[in-house]
Amino acid sequence: MPRTTLLQPSRYQRTRWKNDGGWTTELARRDDDAGGFLWRVSIAEIERDGPFSAFPGIERDLLLLEGNGIELDIGDQPARRLARRFERVHFAGEADVHCRLLAGPTRDFNVMARRDSVVADVTARPLVGSMLLFPETGAEWLIHVHAGGLVLHHDGAAIEAASGDSIRVEDGGSRITLEGSGEVVLVKFSPRALPDRG
Repeated sequence: MPRTTLLQPSRYQRTRWKNDGGWTTELARRDDDAGGFLWRVSIAEIERDGPFSAFPGIERDLLLLEGNGIELDIGDQPARRLARRFERVHFAGEADVHCRLLAGPTRDFNVMARRDSVVADVTARPLVGSMLLFPETGAEWLIHVHAGGLVLHHDGAAIEAASGDSIRVEDGGSRITLEGSGEVVLVKFSPRALPDRG
């Protein structure tokens, strides 16, 4: 059955990094049966240069939300710079990643999805008027309001969300309508198709 839940900042979990270089605020996650997660969405407050923690088997997406930006050294790849709001980088969780701040602290939207189970599709965009999110069997959505406000309509439910709020839609197998104005980050989690062994 579809389930739609409003998540507000008072329910988020905020923790200090072990290396004391910043904070992570967890917005939502889906746990697996072994005490880990299938996916996790958070906001990172990066306060100083330093390495990222390793997450083997995880695919990651990072989007700049606020601040002057960061530069990432990811393995032996050329440095990746995120200097404009909503610029995004995708990388493997087990990669050796070092972060440099360009000019002061940043806030960054962080999506993690377990590679063998879930595919995460991450989009950030303005919301002006109405937006439709089309159904996909087995998909889940996490809709984060970065600025402004919206009303989400899904399976007869209508939920209002303001800046900083998120909405989680489990079993997004029917059309979702967003109405409002501002900026949103949309994350769709789809089951990863198993390889055809026939």
